[in-house]
Amino acid sequence: MELLKLAALDAEDLAILSAHLQDAVLRPQDLAYLASSHRFVLVGRRFDWSTPDAEAPRRRLTGLHFERVMAVRARGITPGSTSDEPLSLLAVTFEPKEDPSGTVTLVFAGKAAIQLDVECIEARLKDLGPVWEVEGRPDHEAAEAGRAAIRGQAGTVPSAKDNVLKDSA
Repeated sequence: MELLKLAALDAEDLAILSAHLQDAVLRPQDLAYLASSHRFVLVGRRFDWSTPDAEAPRRRLTGLHFERVMAVRARGITPGSTSDEPLSLLAVTFEPKEDPSGTVTLVFAGKAAIQLDVECIEARLKDLGPVWEVEGRPDHEAAEAGRAAIRGQAGTVPSAKDNVLKDSA
């Protein structure tokens, strides 16, 4: 399979990057804000969601950078710090402000997040080459059930059917 190379210049493009980055694994030292060049960069190990079910699941080393970044705020993460604690990227979102500026949020598991105040959306994602097989596919329902059990709320996790019923009410 070819290496993925994408650019995002608006919120719709960013949603596509987000889909490809869902469940990417990285460490705080894989994140950096280069203030003098108004750039935020990261290197992660993204889960390759395009792998057919019949093939072994795999991850790919991927780089992502945002241009025109004016400020960075973090919660639960210190970009650039040395830590062996893995971070799981769940989504990349955009909240518009005065057009075309806004805030890009990198949402991580465990309620951690990084917000980038940007002049406009300008991001690039590129696979860097290495690909390797992994044990299994991320299972969001199992992870949420496990977190609920730890909180003592076993059996209270809403199913997809519950969400559909709520939405139709």
